[in-house]
Amino acid sequence: MKDKVKSGKVNRAWINDHVNDPYVKLAKLEGYRARAAYKLKEIDESLGLIKPGQLVVDLGSTPGAWSQYVRRKMSPKTAVGGGAAVGELNGCIIALDILPMEPVEGVAFVLGDFREPEVLQRLASEMRGRLADVVVSDMAPNLSGIASADAARIENLVELALEFAQTHMKARGTLVAKVFHGDAYEVLVKRFREIFVTVKRIKPKASRDKSSETFLVGVGLKAA
Repeated sequence: MKDKVKSGKVNRAWINDHVNDPYVKLAKLEGYRARAAYKLKEIDESLGLIKPGQLVVDLGSTPGAWSQYVRRKMSPKTAVGGGAAVGELNGCIIALDILPMEPVEGVAFVLGDFREPEVLQRLASEMRGRLADVVVSDMAPNLSGIASADAARIENLVELALEFAQTHMKARGTLVAKVFHGDAYEVLVKRFREIFVTVKRIKPKASRDKSSETFLVGVGLKAA
């Protein structure tokens, strides 16, 4: 009984924090599907990554807030309070997730598990022989609470994103990947430094203080 009461208090506290979160309120006001849009927005605005005319690949895209943000950046005119921009799309956005995503106008969506070769092939087919300018990854595994197992899952997903960037991204391109502080963190920072000319670690303001998530940004692939 005590466990149920404690769990109920935790749930109520989370709901209260969520409802009163300024980024949740702002997302509703500006038409984004999730507060996560402001994480990518801060990273992009600090580094100037996303520009009209680019090919952007959004990994782990559902519910679509990052694709919405990219869509706005690639449109000559944005809808006031709308989650998707209006007007002609100047560029190409391809999104992928293991979960279904409500359509975002102009965004091609691939449904499937990024760890499966067949899904990667479908994603590559959508790119039609082009190389990405920017790859953004908000992918995260279901965490078990067992540190060693979770570290291995996190490392595996980020490694797959790194491999994808090395084979499907322009030499001067950028990879933005979500990682978590823990056993795999420094290993992944080292991997980024091995692969990219410039590596930055960013903890956006929209990322909750209690969360161990942060983002690694790799700019410019090193020559093989």
